[in-house]
Amino acid sequence: MKIRTIIAATCAALAISMAGPVSARDGETETVTKNFEAAVPNISGKSLIAVEVDYAPGAASRSHTHAKSAFIYAYVISGAIESKVNDGETRIYRAGESWSEPPGAIHSISRNASKTEPAKLLAVFVLDTNDKALTTPVK
Repeated sequence: MKIRTIIAATCAALAISMAGPVSARDGETETVTKNFEAAVPNISGKSLIAVEVDYAPGAASRSHTHAKSAFIYAYVISGAIESKVNDGETRIYRAGESWSEPPGAIHSISRNASKTEPAKLLAVFVLDTNDKALTTPVK
């Protein structure tokens, strides 16, 4: 596996784990689990965090931003995720597909595209080590 893929996957996973459970429209929730965190040894002041986000059928995240320094790589592990970042198009990503989010991006849509099947996403963050809040809801 290429180092860029590993870093991206790890970063995406971290972002999601820091977000915590969020209620979906129909009462279902997402579950965020951190699965990796480490300082990047050859880039002073940078860390890599990976989180898995499990979406129940119909579950969604609130509109949010991430740490100002965070570059995020998101990879769909299973199911289908509907996503919209900044002024980009709303897209449905299926298992094996991915996208990235630049620092300062607004993630206005992030949800399970299915009302009947679960979905799982790996989010890998590369960010300044001193950035503590990975996800902040947009008001």
